[in-house]
Parts: sequence; C-alpha cells; structure tokens
Amino acid sequence: MFNSKSEQLVEIGYSQAIKLARSHYENFPVVSFLIPRNLKNDVAIIYWFARTADDYSDEGNFSPSERLDKLQVFENRLNILLSNQPADNLEAAFKQTIVSRNLHPENFFNLLKAFKQDVEKNRYENFNEVIAYCSNSANPVGRILLELFDVRDEKAIYYSDKICTALQITNFIQDTQIDYQKGRIYYPLDEMERFEVDEKVFEMNRINLNFKKLIEFSVDRVQDYFNEGKCILEFLSGRFKHEIAWTIKGGEEILNKIRGADFDIFTKRASLTKIDYLKILIKSFIQH
Repeated sequence: MFNSKSEQLVEIGYSQAIKLARSHYENFPVVSFLIPRNLKNDVAIIYWFARTADDYSDEGNFSPSERLDKLQVFENRLNILLSNQPADNLEAAFKQTIVSRNLHPENFFNLLKAFKQDVEKNRYENFNEVIAYCSNSANPVGRILLELFDVRDEKAIYYSDKICTALQITNFIQDTQIDYQKGRIYYPLDEMERFEVDEKVFEMNRINLNFKKLIEFSVDRVQDYFNEGKCILEFLSGRFKHEIAWTIKGGEEILNKIRGADFDIFTKRASLTKIDYLKILIKSFIQH
C-alpha cells in the first residue's frame, strides 16, 4: 500500500508526533515508558490528532464560528485521507496507524463531535447530558487504546467507558476554574439547583458550604465509576495493564487531593507531583 516515498513521509510524521507529545504537559504521560516500543508511534500520532482538534476548539483568539470552521476542515481532511492520499507527513502517519492497527474511524469522528460541542454548548441541564458528552469526548480514547492492543471484548469496552468517563469528570472537577474562565460549567444545572449553587460562586472564585456539598456528591459519584471500571484490568496484561492501572490510580489520587482540601477546588487546583506519579507507578506494579 505504501511505496518507499510514502514510507518516508510516514516516518517523518511519526517523528513529528512524538516530538509534539513530549512537548505538552497532560495529567498523565502520553508516550510513557510503559507503552510498548512498537506502539509509541501510534499513540503519539493519535495524540497529535486529539491535540490538534483540541487546539482548534480552545486555543487562540478565534470566534466560535471560526473554531467550528477549523474543526469542520479538519473533519473533512479525515474523510479525505481515509479514502485518498494524505496531504502531509502527519496525515500519512495517521492513516498508516488507522489501517495497520485496524482502528474504527468512528471513534475519531466522535472525538470531533465533542470538540465541536465544546464550542457550541457551555451548560448542561442534567447528568445524562454530561454522560452523553463524555461518550464522545473521553470514551473513544479508551476504545482506541483497546483496539491498539487488540482488546475487542464488549465487556472490556464497557469497563473502559466507565474509566474514561470517570477520568473526564475528574478533570471537570479539577479544572472548575479553568473551564469557567472559558465560559463553561460542567456541573449539571439541575444538581446546582438541588444544592442551591448559582453561578455567582464561580464568579466570586470562593467556595461555600453548598458548593462543597455539590463537589462532594460529584466526587463520590465519580469514585463509583472508577470502582466499577477497574474490572477493565481483568482483560489486560503486561505493560498495558500497568499503564491503565497507573492512569486509574492517578485519577483517584486527584479525587483524594480534592477530598483532602475539604472540596475547596478554588484555593488550590488538585494536581499530581513527580513524587505522586512515582508512588502511583510503584502501586500499579505491586497491586497488579
């Protein structure tokens, strides 16, 4: 399928993607040493795809319509590269990964739906709407990883969705301030009403008892998702199993830090230090 010139373009694309992945900070390492060498290129190019779309939806001084236009062009390019010649090195590498690893393109299109939704929607009426968002913003990432490791069991996919949703909502709680500065609130409006929390709390950037109760409720619910989703580890093996165990423990540790701060997410953003990462890594090997 790929001639020597195409193979060269693919290799250059993978190198560019690896460099991009290593230059960005995320909650969890993207191309960590736990990822098998033969999959590092694939993980990096998938990160390029997600990072690029995320930047279109969030970065720079663009109007909502301009952001949607950029995302639509990116989606059009995805459609074209799947059936025709990729336009550049990165696209060539991306297509190579999709084809060689037998990945379902639907997961990538769903990610783009979520990025578009970030531009168009900034309030959620209820938790079901939040879950629907996570089904596009987070769950496809786990499904793609499972496909990379050729894990295609339906139960594994179910548990993966639970973990990815838990990680996404953990990030919502962790980034309450950051999201509000971007005009977004991911706490369901009906739950805000139930706990008598209004948007003035976000404006004042100061916690109160009602908001603490809402956050505690949210943290406990997310923990339930983690608890159920941990069954995913039964379907995994080797370094991939340790990588996912590490990621789960990282999410849970952020919840622990939020609890330890008495649910005051305004005073200090819960985050993991290098020591935290090391401790979590050790635990992932000892317990799994």
